[in-house]
Amino acid sequence: MINKVEICGVNTAKLPLLSNEEKDELFARIQQGDKEAREEYIKGNLRLVLSVIQRFNNRGEYVDDLFQIGCIGLIKAIDNFDTSHNVKFSTYAVPMIIGEIRRYLRDNNSIRVSRSMRDTAYKALAVKERLTNQNSREPTITEIAKELDLPKEDIVIALDAIQDPISLYEPVYHDGGDALYVMDQLKDEKNIDESWLEEISLKEAMKKLGKREQHILTLRFFDGKTQMEVAEEIGISQAQVSRLEKTALAHMKKFI
Repeated sequence: MINKVEICGVNTAKLPLLSNEEKDELFARIQQGDKEAREEYIKGNLRLVLSVIQRFNNRGEYVDDLFQIGCIGLIKAIDNFDTSHNVKFSTYAVPMIIGEIRRYLRDNNSIRVSRSMRDTAYKALAVKERLTNQNSREPTITEIAKELDLPKEDIVIALDAIQDPISLYEPVYHDGGDALYVMDQLKDEKNIDESWLEEISLKEAMKKLGKREQHILTLRFFDGKTQMEVAEEIGISQAQVSRLEKTALAHMKKFI
């Protein structure tokens, strides 16, 4: 995506770059209903859309689709921008563009989230923003739940449901050397060091047994057979299997 020059028929290498004076002049004309000025202002800010969609280049989405959605966010920003707030247009437009792209990704996610759950999540986000501005700190889940008169479990589930999935190879830290990825911070419950060492110890201890004892323990504890089934398979009595099993286990304990 980074190296793609033409997106949706637009040659990104030749996009115009407007000065602050040109932007102010064009916006004044836009407010007077000048459609040509609006078109020129949109083209002059397409670089802003390009810079935003770089953040989403690992989602597997078509860059043309993201660019078009980003342009919708840009147009919404132009139509709603208020110069009296004394804020740079880019400061106002970037969150609008990002929000539009995130909505698109959520709505087109293969993991479907119910409308009611999405509504709960969006209400929770609105309350979170309001309480943050009001109290100058981020509210707790309990505080958000109290405002919405809902169980806090419902709030947690709803907020988790609308989170965008990320790649296990998403870098979370980079100090100039090797990057640290999400997968590096996940714990593998099956292949932890303790299990790996136990498996090695068991295999080494099994080697200390005779072939018949090894066969009996393999049938009993790895194949899951009963003592009667083992007795029938190797042609001895169940009592003999029990005695050999106990002796083999006691012998193995010396080496573990």
